[in-house]
Amino acid sequence: MTRFTEGYKGEKFDLIIIGGGITGAAIAYDAASRGLSVALIEKKDFGGATSAATSKLIHGGLRYLATMEFGLVRESLRERKTLENIAPNLVYPIPFMITTNRTKLTNTKWVIKTGMILYDILSFDKAFTWDKSKRMPLHTTYSKERVLELEPNVKRKGLTGASVYYDCISIFPERLTLAFIKSAIQYGAKVANYAEVVEFIYADKNRIAGVRVLDKITNRKLEVLGEVTLNCSGPWADIILGLAKKEVDGEHLRRSEGIHVITRKLVNDHTVGSITPEGRHFFLIPWRGHSLIGTTDKEYVGRPDDYRVTAQSIQELLDEVNASFGNGSLSFKDIRYAYGGLRPLVEDQTKDVYESSRKYEIYDNKRDGLDGLITIEGGKYTTSRNLAEHALKLIARKLKKRFPRTITDKTYLYGSEIPDINEFFERIVKENPDFDRKTVEYLGKSYGLEYSRVLEIARSNKALARPVNDDGEILAQVVYAARHELAKTLNDILFRRTGIGTLGHPGEELLRTVAQTAAKELGWSGGRIREELAKAARALEVPRPVKGIGAAAKKAKTGRIKKVHGKKSRR
Repeated sequence: MTRFTEGYKGEKFDLIIIGGGITGAAIAYDAASRGLSVALIEKKDFGGATSAATSKLIHGGLRYLATMEFGLVRESLRERKTLENIAPNLVYPIPFMITTNRTKLTNTKWVIKTGMILYDILSFDKAFTWDKSKRMPLHTTYSKERVLELEPNVKRKGLTGASVYYDCISIFPERLTLAFIKSAIQYGAKVANYAEVVEFIYADKNRIAGVRVLDKITNRKLEVLGEVTLNCSGPWADIILGLAKKEVDGEHLRRSEGIHVITRKLVNDHTVGSITPEGRHFFLIPWRGHSLIGTTDKEYVGRPDDYRVTAQSIQELLDEVNASFGNGSLSFKDIRYAYGGLRPLVEDQTKDVYESSRKYEIYDNKRDGLDGLITIEGGKYTTSRNLAEHALKLIARKLKKRFPRTITDKTYLYGSEIPDINEFFERIVKENPDFDRKTVEYLGKSYGLEYSRVLEIARSNKALARPVNDDGEILAQVVYAARHELAKTLNDILFRRTGIGTLGHPGEELLRTVAQTAAKELGWSGGRIREELAKAARALEVPRPVKGIGAAAKKAKTGRIKKVHGKKSRR
């Protein structure tokens, strides 16, 4: 992988994409695979914002049945199967346990069972996966006794049993986004992270002809020209529009905050779903020997660049968990890591952002006097590939061209060309007896067919072959990230190329070792190493609890979310 901005010669592209999250990555891949010349520009790192702030689920959206969004559920279930097919090393079925009780009408056994039956009907094609190990059974019902046998920490009060069904987990969403980026590059797309759009270029008063970009690595400014520019900047979409047309400055997206925490192990093999007293869902997900808990939905008012996870938001999530799961003792001391992000929402008619749709909107800004610009808002990770298909229909009309049909639903992502995932793991373990099975399997899952290139680096230097955590990760991944995956900062490596930082602080000694290993590849000075370590420490720090914020404070806030003033424009 190379950053095209460092050697850009002024070529004109069919399509310029602003934003390197899953939406921009999926569109770049679809467009490039159909023969378009594509430039993708990301102001920070690929998949580093909303696309990283997920529950790591690839799911149909069971809760959307309650809002009668059957089309969205069906689309999500179809795309769930597609991602199982095209990214078999990164997407896996996982059982979900939805507990039932007598305390809330919408969570009784028969209400949940009705939803399960409908979910099964809408996922009628879930058995038609390329790899038979990815096929999922119909839902089943467990007794109270069976629930407590399998998941002893489930709240016992009022428990009547559970329904168990299957959805999917993406073991590393950041690397799944990167796989889309690599697939786009394979078909000729040009990409650059740490390249910020600072201004739009006009062919005339009302036509966008490209963007002016600041390369943050070289500090070079350049003009990138294109026939169509796509605004895929998620929570920053209105800010990008403000660059294009100053009158847009006063119009704002509605943004929802979603946070997650990583804790000690609370559930065994099932993702356990619970419903809060206010009727919201949250999940406790088994992940890397720990539990991932989330997500929240709370309106965020402010600049997206200023967003940070707060102790108050964490406490509110803990209060919800304690009210609905376990013995009520979960606290800050159990949290190893906390992360969050903002989601752009399409509509603002609902009282609470939890009720807002996860539909997406593809909008031609020609209606606002900005011909050549398209803005995409909303959506969810699972449906991003299909969103790209729909976006290409509008792009085709803008370019006045006919494209061949998409191949993205029929072709493995780059590095994921693995027809039988179980056979793949057994084979690579046998072929690499000089490495621990944990290491080989972890690399096979995270890198797919690229795993062998990581092992080559490890074999060249024994110090790089030493496992650094219980998953079997090795320092050779740090070198690979710097040499071949455009990692430019320590946080890129810790959180988006490896999982060294995603379970919380790995320890000062290991953190320094990772930084020094990266420094040799990226030419960092001693001062730069200290700067990177300081940034990593801030990213890894869990906000401390604030006195007075707890159940009482949460109760006072529940249902009192301040809405963004003004009517959302149809941009």
